[in-house]
Amino acid sequence: MKYRKLGKTGLDVSVLSYGASSLGSVFREINQQEGGIRTVHYALDKGINYIDVSPPYYGLTKAERVLGKALKGIPRDRYILSTKAGRYGEDSFDFSKKRIITSAEESLKRLQTDYIDILLLHDIEFGSYNEVIEEGIPALYQLKEQGKIRYVGVSGLPLSVFERVLQKAEIDVILSYCHYSLNDTSLLHIVPLLEQKNVGIINASPISMGLLNNRPVADWHPADKEMISVCKEAAAYCEEKGENLAKLAIQFSVQNNRIPTTLVSTASERNIAKNIEWIDEPINQELLEQVLKILKPIQNRSWPSGREEWRQ
Repeated sequence: MKYRKLGKTGLDVSVLSYGASSLGSVFREINQQEGGIRTVHYALDKGINYIDVSPPYYGLTKAERVLGKALKGIPRDRYILSTKAGRYGEDSFDFSKKRIITSAEESLKRLQTDYIDILLLHDIEFGSYNEVIEEGIPALYQLKEQGKIRYVGVSGLPLSVFERVLQKAEIDVILSYCHYSLNDTSLLHIVPLLEQKNVGIINASPISMGLLNNRPVADWHPADKEMISVCKEAAAYCEEKGENLAKLAIQFSVQNNRIPTTLVSTASERNIAKNIEWIDEPINQELLEQVLKILKPIQNRSWPSGREEWRQ
């Protein structure tokens, strides 16, 4: 496993990291012991040292509770842990100072730890801009001063939210998803700004929430029909060549030294083992070139997310 520095935090994070949303049975019902706890232990044993989770939004606190059980008894210095606050359901958001602080304290109990390494305000584009800036981020600072968290951050889909927050606040990390993958590398547009401010970058969803694999795309996926169709074409091309589009996508996302870590989520020991094996293999450059040609018509295309006020 390779490791890279996560901005000003100085943390050495594994280039492949573990997203624990699957532990909340978000994608399918899991067996807590077989599918959850063993997967976490396997990931740690193979050198993954950064784990990201979220409280109510991932399985109504189940993901945090299962992760807390998985980490019980493991030396605290063996892993870097992040969780989130502010999003509590599909359409429930609260970035008030009081709620963020309460949420963090609830997470500490569920995760059975004395501190959280990184606390992220979750999907900030759905909250009020003023509330995020005037209450949510100050709440993170307060928790940091109290030693309950070590570093502060924000997550969201539109890249513009990070630029707007950085105009007003000092943050340690950002978590961006679906913007550094085979079909969308627009995260690179703001990397110079993030590097200038020494902000750590966490990249999530290297398979673009299921677009970049050979399985059917979920009905809830916000991508338009052309995006789904073109990605299916890329997956079919890989299958014809005896290759796997998801493998190529994960390999692509971890190879850029400017992107410290990429999150993958699974509750399967077999799948996490496969992901780890893939990043140790050399990428098929010829296949990569052909797949990028197929994906070119939809390159850097995304979908709207959040309140209009964040787009101003």
